[in-house]
Amino acid sequence: MTERVNVGEAIVRVLEEHLVDSMYGVISIHNLPIADAVGRREKMRFVAARGEAGSVTMADAHSRFKGLGVALTSTGAGAGNAVGSLIEAMNASSPVLHLTGQVEREYLDRDASFIHETKDQLTFLKASSKAAFRITSPDHAVGIIREAIRVATTVPMGPVSVEIPIDVQAAEIDLPANLGPVKALQLPKAEDAEVNSIATAIQAAKRPIFWIGGGTLNATEEVKAIADLGIPVVSSTHARGVLADSHPRSLGAFHNAVAVEKLLKEADLLVVVGSRLRSNETKTYSVEFPDNIIQIDANPVAQQRNYKINKFICADAKDVLGRVIRQLTGISKVDAEYDAAIVAAHEDAINALRTQMDQYALICDHLRAALPEDGIFVRDITMSGSTWGSRLFPVQTPNKNIHSLAGAIGLGLAHAIGSSIANPDKKVVGLVGDGGLMLGIGEIATMAQENTDMVLMVMNDGGYGVMRGIQNNYFDGRQYFNELHTPDYRLLGESMGVKSWKVGSADEFKTVIQQAIDLKGPAVIELDMNAIGPLKFAGPPQKKLY
Repeated sequence: MTERVNVGEAIVRVLEEHLVDSMYGVISIHNLPIADAVGRREKMRFVAARGEAGSVTMADAHSRFKGLGVALTSTGAGAGNAVGSLIEAMNASSPVLHLTGQVEREYLDRDASFIHETKDQLTFLKASSKAAFRITSPDHAVGIIREAIRVATTVPMGPVSVEIPIDVQAAEIDLPANLGPVKALQLPKAEDAEVNSIATAIQAAKRPIFWIGGGTLNATEEVKAIADLGIPVVSSTHARGVLADSHPRSLGAFHNAVAVEKLLKEADLLVVVGSRLRSNETKTYSVEFPDNIIQIDANPVAQQRNYKINKFICADAKDVLGRVIRQLTGISKVDAEYDAAIVAAHEDAINALRTQMDQYALICDHLRAALPEDGIFVRDITMSGSTWGSRLFPVQTPNKNIHSLAGAIGLGLAHAIGSSIANPDKKVVGLVGDGGLMLGIGEIATMAQENTDMVLMVMNDGGYGVMRGIQNNYFDGRQYFNELHTPDYRLLGESMGVKSWKVGSADEFKTVIQQAIDLKGPAVIELDMNAIGPLKFAGPPQKKLY
């Protein structure tokens, strides 16, 4: 006998068949049939975020570990609140399913002043998502949700929004027999001739170098094999840990260090794999590369996007690199002089950053010593995150250094919560600035309610430290609008029932971070940067604009 369910439950059953174990959301009169089904069926954890932006950002972080994140928001202003987080998920290529409500079909697009309605919601969802769908027929709901998940999880991955009118959610349908995953589109496969050309170019090069990005996150063995051949590897911040920092040919994310830029310029072959060559990592595309560049990317749009490329190969990084390595069996590119230059460049970059960071380099050391090797470091866009957090903090495996790819402040706490819920067996440390934290400070309550096993580090300098540095460097030191009133974050954490500390030195932090890591559950550490000392940072590397 065919089972009758409402569309809200049918959607939840589709998610269950796709092995979704958590949903992040804010309940509303325009999404309650879905939320009610999650609650009744008790097969999925519902994380009640304090804002729609937080719910989508948590789902974004969750997806980076589990392959699909799901967020539930209200319609109108509620869906609008999620736009910034959808843009971040787009930049990070995160497979997120964003479910949002919509007013009853009878009143759609009529400007009838129906509660929660906004003008042309589907258009702004399309603009901020990889794709967006509207379900207008109850019988189409299951098929559209399955297709939305397929699109979100097909490379290049990204967030997909689906708006579902409330009367559609409440309508009863015959539950379809097929609810499970529809196979994602196959990744493009390189021709043998293309693979041979890469291997030949590597063999011929005297000083080859690789630049890897997020497209290599599942190609750790292949990237290590390339480095073992004698080839140095520069990493985007997103790909930190694909090649362990401890590897002697890892140049980490020090792309803008003087010695590393020199290696890039003097190389006779650069192979770019799965990287967008972002503006903040190439000084707005002004870092000098050799003439001989090969680019491997699964997205055909990457071809000639930022640099002139000699050879572009549209294919999956893991497959191509594996086949190239097999072509190079028995070949060694190890050169003692080149190895010495690689090590020297890496050490020079580290030493220069440690000198710049002063006491904050010690804070980095203490955090690394306290956080277990399999722990996850999540950082907001803040001075500490953009300096020692993105480069100096050692990372040995991928997905242990989670951060915003869009460059927006305010996502760090929600990213940390999503990372913690996706990884209940691992300790998470979230690093945020006081300015960014205020954009989503309510999510501290989510952190407490969900009892996440994480430490929130609040770097408090009473304002926008990054802006101070940029204004000092580019605007003759004139300082405007960057001083902010901030609460006592230790007291705030305690008011939420969270164990909290406030420290004013690297030595104090050394003791407190170990106590916070040892604690099972949420914790807050406020770092008084005015007491610790200045952190020198003039903003992201770029061409001079002002």
